[in-house]
This record gives sequence, structure tokens and C-alpha cells, in this order.
Amino acid sequence: MRKIDVCLSPDLIHLYSLENTAVVVVDIFRATSCMVTAFANGAQEILPVEDVDFCQSKKAEGYLISAERNGITPAGFDFDNSPFSYQVEKVKGSKICVTTTNGTVAIRRAEKAPLLMVGAFLNLSKVVEALKNWEGDALVLCAGWKGKPNLEDTLFAGCVIDELNGHYQVADDAALMAWQNYNIASKDLQTAVKNSSHVNRLLKLGIEKDIAFCLEKDKYAVLPIWLSGKLKVES
Repeated sequence: MRKIDVCLSPDLIHLYSLENTAVVVVDIFRATSCMVTAFANGAQEILPVEDVDFCQSKKAEGYLISAERNGITPAGFDFDNSPFSYQVEKVKGSKICVTTTNGTVAIRRAEKAPLLMVGAFLNLSKVVEALKNWEGDALVLCAGWKGKPNLEDTLFAGCVIDELNGHYQVADDAALMAWQNYNIASKDLQTAVKNSSHVNRLLKLGIEKDIAFCLEKDKYAVLPIWLSGKLKVES
């Protein structure tokens, strides 16, 4: 049977083989939730990068630009790191360059995988469907926070494993921990994450509404995948 594993931080990705492995990158609060929302609102492509200055330079090439560091957006960017920022008319048909503290780092570190997709609770069923159709192993790569694991990404990984029970075999303890924790938290995700470090950061920034939104399941039927160095919606 195919195996599914969980990498709890991009800093641990070197411990995993990406050969014949579909990778799902997740950054629930909030990068991948934003990307899914942007595509659901008509974005044409998203270019994730690691450097703020490089991201800003893409404005001259016709990109809308988005940046976040430590939960805050520097001046001069079109979007912040809230999914509500992407629910506007200018997103439709746009090319967006984005850099974030954790999510874009995770994507770039997994870009050599034969299948790389962006996941969130918002597009859960599309992720699960793609993995059911994939013939190899799977890895959920959690963006975490500055190299450390975080709760919400781990719970998403456990949710994916739960949805794929019977299709994939749990590969290792990280996947087992994610799955078991999700089973405990699944009835009330908002309560489960209320004391987490990332939720506390968002609350200090006064953006409680993002927390509830990013925990919604299957709001959008889009699947961003990595194609020729960019993210595009599955055709």
C-alpha cells in the first residue's frame, strides 16, 4: 500500500525522499489559505518567493505583490496575508508574487517533488481527491513557524490522513501523531487551536476573523499545483 508521511517543518525536509512522492504544502494561518482563496477568486498564477525585495521587484513585470513577515505586511504591497484581501475584483486574471515568513519557504523547498500542491482546509476535498488518484507515496509538508512545528498545520495533516484512511498506510510517528491529534480535535478545531502560538499572534494583530475562515472545510473547489516554477490551478 502507498504510504503517507508528515514533515512537521521545512527544516526537516532533508530527512524525506521526494522521489515518486506527492507533496502537499500547508500553511493554514495563513499563506496557503490565501493562495487557495486567490485562485478561487480568479487569480491566473502565483509565484511564491522567499525574498521581500525580489517580490517587490516583480511589480515592474506586471505582478500584483504580497508580503508578510511576522504577521505584518511591509509598506508598498498590494495584499497582506489575510484571505479576505484576495476576495476583491483585481484578483481576477491577475499574476501574484507572494512572500511569507513560512509558507513560501516550504513551497520552494519542495519544488522538486514530481507533484507539488497547495493545501488548506478550504480545499480539503480537492487535495484528498488528488492524492487518491496519485500512484505513489504522499507527504504533507507543514510550514510551521520559523522552523518549529505548529498545531494548525499538524492538524490539517492529520485530517488529510484521516480522509485517506484505507487508501494510504501511515508511514511514521509524525504522521501517526498528526492523525491522533486530529481525531481528538476534529469536533471543534477552533477550540483545539485557541491556545496555539500562531492563534495568539493573530489575536494580538486583531484579526480573529481569519482564524475561523481558515478552519472552514471545502469552501473552494480549486487545487493549486506547481507547474514550470509557478502555482496554477489544476486544469
